[in-house]
This record gives sequence, C-alpha cells and structure tokens, in this order.
Amino acid sequence: MASPTYQPRVNNSGTGWRNPPIGAPDTGQERRPSHQPRPDEQRSAQSGPTPQPGFGLRGPRRSPHVLTADSLASLTLPVGDDGVIIGIDPQNQPAVLSLLRPAPLEIALVGSMWMAQVLALRTVATGARVAVETARPPAWGQMAQAAGGGQQCVSVHEVRQIAPQGPSVSSPVLVVRDMGARPPRNQLAPSPWQSVLTVLPFLGPRSPQMLSRADLVGLQRLSPEEAEVVTRIMRLPEQVGAVLPTLSDNAMLWCTRDSHQFVMTQPTEAETNLLGGPRRMD
Repeated sequence: MASPTYQPRVNNSGTGWRNPPIGAPDTGQERRPSHQPRPDEQRSAQSGPTPQPGFGLRGPRRSPHVLTADSLASLTLPVGDDGVIIGIDPQNQPAVLSLLRPAPLEIALVGSMWMAQVLALRTVATGARVAVETARPPAWGQMAQAAGGGQQCVSVHEVRQIAPQGPSVSSPVLVVRDMGARPPRNQLAPSPWQSVLTVLPFLGPRSPQMLSRADLVGLQRLSPEEAEVVTRIMRLPEQVGAVLPTLSDNAMLWCTRDSHQFVMTQPTEAETNLLGGPRRMD
C-alpha cells in the first residue's frame, strides 16, 4: 500500500521567505543572505531574547569567532615532560622523572625506604602498578593498603616470591626491590613498560657493579667515602660530588653518566600522614 503524500502549504507572499525562492520574480530589493538576521530580528536581539512557543529562547545572533590562517601560529599549548613529579629543581620548577618507558629501565636508589615509598605512591598516581619485593613486608604493608583507594595497585612479595607481572603499555609496572645493601639476583629483569628500582640503604661490596649497570641513579646524603666512589663511577664533576655529604633529608641527586640534577622532594600532606617526614635512614 502506497504511503499517502502531503503537499506542504507554502507562503509565497514576499515576507514569507528569507530569500526569494529560486525562479521567483525580482522585487528590486537587495537580497539578504540567509545567515544574516532580518531587521526585526536585530531589534529583538537588542532588547533581549524572546521565547518562542515550543522552542525555548531564541539563540544568540552573533558572528562566529573565526581565526585567520596567519593567527594560527600564535596559538600555543604548553606541554611538559611526562612521568612522575619527584620534586622541584634548583630553579623551583617541577622535576619530572620518566620511570616507565617502552624500553627497559634499571634504577638504583641509594637512600631510604621513605624516599622509595614516596616514589611508589606517586607512580601509582600515574595509573601504573607497583610490585615490591622486600625483606621487610610489614614496613610496606600499610603503604600498600593505602595506595590506590582500596584497589590492588601495590603488591608486596617476600624475597624470591615475586611472580611475573605482565607489563604492557596500558598497565606498566614498577618493580621495587628493597632487600638491603646486598640484594640477591633479580628475578624480574627490566623489560618494556617494566622498570626495576633497587633500594640500597648504603653502598655495599656489590654496589659499584649495580651503579655501573644502572641506567639511572638516585642519591640521598652519602658519607664522604661513598661520595668519592659514586663520583668516580657516575663521572660526576668534583664540585657535585662534594655536595653529596651535605644534602638535607629531602634532597637528592638524580644522575646518569651524562647528566645530573639536584631535586628537592616536598611530601604532600597525605604522604606525610602516611609515611611521616623525610628521612635519610629508616
């Protein structure tokens, strides 16, 4: 059955069209483009929008904001480094550390468990997972429960009891190894999207080998003898190595063999309530 057809009622009296229909006789008046308002609309726009039955308020009658091609170059979008904000640099600018990368990354931290836990909390805040292999699980348990707001973002494992974590671009993993100055061989090697952070409370007999193998080294306050060893291994300027024994509890030097950066870590109120104040030794 054919559907019925309806002939629309069209008002052809000159005022019924915003533009005369195609083929309509020319009245001698200048034609107005359809996107420009009629004079009566301009007057009503000046006195404010008027309600239309069934359609709400009349929309604004303003010209669109248009940029010229020459002005596009003046548009800027500030984009900084991505990663974990570990503190501020000497210029009082945020210091960002890219802990999770598509390439393997091995990190050595000569410092306190407090600093390692701050890094773990801030890594979780970026959406990553943290797996802790430690000889002191109770010391990490409270932090693991508080991180992630009840979600399993931080897992704590006994020494040599850590399982493969299955890292991926959508689920990167930071493996924290906290087993004293003589940690056993690592069971989870660095891999794409899985970085390994080894915490050393002080330099032990095997520490020089670990520092020379690490891609990134973080240093809290060291003894003068330790500072000499690190300065030689990491090829630091002598004036930089001389500062290491004088660092405050919340100051660190992050370095590679090509660059170095002093950073001041300022804990947030939540971090202080959970972990306490900054300290060099636990």
